[in-house]
Amino acid sequence: MTEVRRPCAADRPAVERFLAAHPLTTLFLRNNLAAAGLEDGDQPYRGRWAAGFQAGEVVAVAAHFWNGNLILEAPRDLAAVVRCALTPGGRRPLAGILGPYEQAVAALAALGRAGAPRRLDSRQTLYALDLAALRAPPLLSEPDVAVRPPAAAEEDLVLAWRVAFARETRSLPDGPALESTLRAGLARLSAAGHHWVLAQRGTPVAYSAFNAVLPDTVQVGGVYTPPARRGQGFGRAVVAGTLQLARAGGATRSVLFTDEHNHPARRAYESLGYVRVGTYGILGLA
Repeated sequence: MTEVRRPCAADRPAVERFLAAHPLTTLFLRNNLAAAGLEDGDQPYRGRWAAGFQAGEVVAVAAHFWNGNLILEAPRDLAAVVRCALTPGGRRPLAGILGPYEQAVAALAALGRAGAPRRLDSRQTLYALDLAALRAPPLLSEPDVAVRPPAAAEEDLVLAWRVAFARETRSLPDGPALESTLRAGLARLSAAGHHWVLAQRGTPVAYSAFNAVLPDTVQVGGVYTPPARRGQGFGRAVVAGTLQLARAGGATRSVLFTDEHNHPARRAYESLGYVRVGTYGILGLA
């Protein structure tokens, strides 16, 4: 019989073993656990964790994080685990659900929100890449092209790109708090050294970031090229350049996901060597 409860510090090794057994779908969970542990709170990366235990081992996990997103990997006992994870009393509103697509949909139903208005209901193609097999585009070898961290003078440009990306993908609610939320996120990315621009002749033309980082794996997110510069290979070049940096730092694998209907992005990622490994769900509530 499964025991569903909030895990304590002593349970962390069991939680880590379970997440490590699902390495391609749990990057957010593993990243946040490494950054903030199992303690709940309103600080970045903290959340209310729940787990299903059987014979001392974890068999399902969900966590309702500081930003309102509930993220899960629950191949069994899903309903009980997500109910245990949800912050009680509405203190932390449910902003969205992320996880393997079918699980994300089932979690929404288990929480009685199947009919709730959604700003986003995206079935994403999940990709993985052995970084030894990365195929870098020729553009990266041109002498006037470089992948580098954004300069201080480029912070407003990068923020504008992140705002445009959020609105284009509906990844965040569009409202008065959008810019401040993204500015705080950019500060965290800058502090960690986890975002970059592709510059051509010194001018930024594309952007990419890692939204989860482990010693052996990086998860790519937030790839953006301004509309006027699309179709020129800048997006795939900035991703490839950041992966070269990750590989030089010891990473051996990359994961990313993109909407299954975003065929240009899928072709770009597949050209770099990414292989489809499953589906991922991002359900954003209105």
